[in-house]
Amino acid sequence: MINKYALRHKPKSNMCFAYNENEVEIRFQAKTDDLTKVELFYGDKYDLKTFKTIEMEKIFSDFEFDYFVARVSVETKRLAYRFNLHAGKLIGYYTEWGFVEDIDMTDELIIHKYLMHFPYINKIDVHQVPKWVKGAVFYQIFPERFYNGDDDLSPKDKVKWNAKPTRENFFGGDLEGIYEKLDYLSALGVNAIYMTPVFEATTNHKYDTIDYFKIDPHFGDKETLKKLVEKAHSLDIKVVLDSVFNHSGYKFDKFLDVKEKGEQSKYKDWFYIKDFPVYEEKLNYETFGFEPKMPKLDTSNEEVYNFLLDVATYWIEETDIDGWRLDVANEIDHEFWRKFRKAVKRVKPDAYIVGEVWHNSYPWLEGDQFDAIMNYPIQTACYEYFAKNKIDLDTFKYKVNRTYFDYSTQVNEVMMNLLDSHDTPRFVTEAKGNQRALVMAFVFELFYLGCTSVYYGTEIGLEGKGDPDCRKAMPWDEKKWDKNLLEEYKQLIKVSNENEVFKNGDFRWIITKNILSFKRKNKISEVQVYINNSGKKQKIKLNNTNDCKDLMRNIEVPKNAKIQLLPGDYLIIKTI
Repeated sequence: MINKYALRHKPKSNMCFAYNENEVEIRFQAKTDDLTKVELFYGDKYDLKTFKTIEMEKIFSDFEFDYFVARVSVETKRLAYRFNLHAGKLIGYYTEWGFVEDIDMTDELIIHKYLMHFPYINKIDVHQVPKWVKGAVFYQIFPERFYNGDDDLSPKDKVKWNAKPTRENFFGGDLEGIYEKLDYLSALGVNAIYMTPVFEATTNHKYDTIDYFKIDPHFGDKETLKKLVEKAHSLDIKVVLDSVFNHSGYKFDKFLDVKEKGEQSKYKDWFYIKDFPVYEEKLNYETFGFEPKMPKLDTSNEEVYNFLLDVATYWIEETDIDGWRLDVANEIDHEFWRKFRKAVKRVKPDAYIVGEVWHNSYPWLEGDQFDAIMNYPIQTACYEYFAKNKIDLDTFKYKVNRTYFDYSTQVNEVMMNLLDSHDTPRFVTEAKGNQRALVMAFVFELFYLGCTSVYYGTEIGLEGKGDPDCRKAMPWDEKKWDKNLLEEYKQLIKVSNENEVFKNGDFRWIITKNILSFKRKNKISEVQVYINNSGKKQKIKLNNTNDCKDLMRNIEVPKNAKIQLLPGDYLIIKTI
């Protein structure tokens, strides 16, 4: 008997979605090894003659579930379907009403009562994601700590560049400094920059915005940002800024007006004020967390959302930035984000909209709000498997499978994968200085679906515990760099950039014992990746019918070769 309760599918969801204007991807889940085959029976609900049966591909399998997928062309834009379930032989069907042992397809009404439906592929409903993000390598910069390019802008009380960071001190990093280091980033191979907030604020992190239409004076001005973006674009580097729309800073003029005038302020409905007057000590207004200096904005208020939408479009139109990272994105109403997407995509259709959400984010990723999120679930899996060795290989794959199936394929293709950020301890520090753990995790994330984000300094071995230690100043004395690590990062990124399959290839696991193995494959090429995180030497036998090329060592590898991988080592081979 199969486990009927493990059978899972839901129409018009992450398990059935339009991949483009002509194709629908359909997924099905069953208990591991319960089914020998799943077939998709599908066609146009208005014409029984159009129905056909195809076998679905079992793309993943772990200790809980088997995952089946089929992507079908839909000429009439309408799709009705069911699943034929086999356990050695046909045992039943999965329909609108779940599992049934028999179904009468001579009655046309059955199509409407039992078959599941994707009623129509409406072009406006298809989740279009920016193509340039697929396989891109981002570099995340905390501007205050990256490089001081114009000391005249620096705060008077700035500390020495090698001082210990606190939550209050300033180092003098600015936009001019980022501009001057763009050649360094280009040589590293990155395709995009994500900067934490650059607008006027009181803190070093700038998440307490004072003026949304003004660059912080310690960072520069609008012209500096325009110059930075222009040069970045000349180097084929995109630029994404950080928006803070959940809350403002305590010195935001609208909040100061409320504080001064109380209930008579015309901005009182911009915030969630419980009673008047406003008291910081009493905290009688809603905030980010319980931080008095970050009053929460009411983004359902028409004046507020129009103001913030103007901010979003202003910086794209004025400086030609390429997208927005959205701070505390899950605490803002969905309707605001729908308006935000329309406004941003109207002025720049290929702008990247990526939300800061640390958990399952499907409600924001159905095509009407974000393109993707910062992929903290994958970061957690990498942290537990590579940095801490808290989970085994099977559990790691299970977590990756779960995360993959939470979202549509086009969302997975532009997810921002990361190992660390300004909000986390640095990965290598969590790995107790084990740089091989860092590199193995980077290899996985770099060649997995989506884009990859490198937190500044990771590529040279910069360490740091949690905030504020993870926000150290970038050391520019090359004697303090790990040059071997830097060269390895450069070479890995070069491999990624030079192989189109990492942008437009399917992801599939390769079954090997004790080795994390997967491949990226499209109609033109296939690349296989093997990572040895077992702590022991491992032998692998390639199952290739053609000779291959080792992309890191630039040497040929014969078909069916036997290769030994040392602990912490990896192999990236391309079929010739």
